[in-house]
Amino acid sequence: MKKIAASELILNPDGSIYHLNLKPEHISNNIIFVGDQNRVPKVSKHFDTIEFDIQKREFRTITGTYKGKRLTVISTGIGPDNIDIVINELDALVNIDLEKRTIKENLKQLNIVRIGTSGSLQKDVPVDSFVMGRYGLGLDGLLHSYVSDSIFETEIENAFISQTNWSPNKARPYIIKGSESLAQKLKGEQVYEGFTATAPGFYGPQGRVLRLAIQDPELNSKIDKFNYNGIRATNLEMETSAIYGLSKLLGHNALSMNAIIANRANGAFSDTPYDTVEKLIIYTLNKLVE
Repeated sequence: MKKIAASELILNPDGSIYHLNLKPEHISNNIIFVGDQNRVPKVSKHFDTIEFDIQKREFRTITGTYKGKRLTVISTGIGPDNIDIVINELDALVNIDLEKRTIKENLKQLNIVRIGTSGSLQKDVPVDSFVMGRYGLGLDGLLHSYVSDSIFETEIENAFISQTNWSPNKARPYIIKGSESLAQKLKGEQVYEGFTATAPGFYGPQGRVLRLAIQDPELNSKIDKFNYNGIRATNLEMETSAIYGLSKLLGHNALSMNAIIANRANGAFSDTPYDTVEKLIIYTLNKLVE
């Protein structure tokens, strides 16, 4: 079996994976992603036991148990580029023999749930609510670096490109469906569902204007109006589509749960954003162990 070169699979002197600084025994098969490193202990404070805690750069990892279920929570930082690092390295931990540098014959499947903050694109999806991304709508272009056409929802992508008059100078939008098994586990009466759009930046790519003019000042309103067979674009953030795409390519389950702390449609911002995130953490943890 072909060995993976040291320049491609980079390890630290202690044998841990390069960016995350983790070894295979440090993680569970059930993983929670948060963006902010300071949110990791806000999740793990609910754990019954803690067995491992480490941080390198913006990547903090804590593994423990919650109601008897072993869980790992990891901070990814911001953006699709960081997701590319985190998911590839997590997959390497479970599906590559790090000593032999060869792909294992029996591959493991991870369950990955993102608990993130997001802005609503719809007036009727209010601040302090929860949104489940049934689909990730990628505006970032990351998945085009991989052989990935087989996982794209091409018909929906074409409808989005047409409805928004998408500029050909930008990366082609891609759409990936989230894990159905995780969606059934995490759905609830108080949870909105729809397309979670992933932008490659916070300012111009999300329609914010400070000193720089943006290519399409109407893009946000076009995304707001996008509707495919009754499914709307509900919220906009910076990680979901990359998580869905890379997870699906590698054979993992992934779903994004979003705490809505802003509403771009009516200009509202939550008065209690930290409370909303805390409620989503508790909701997600309890659903994962049911």
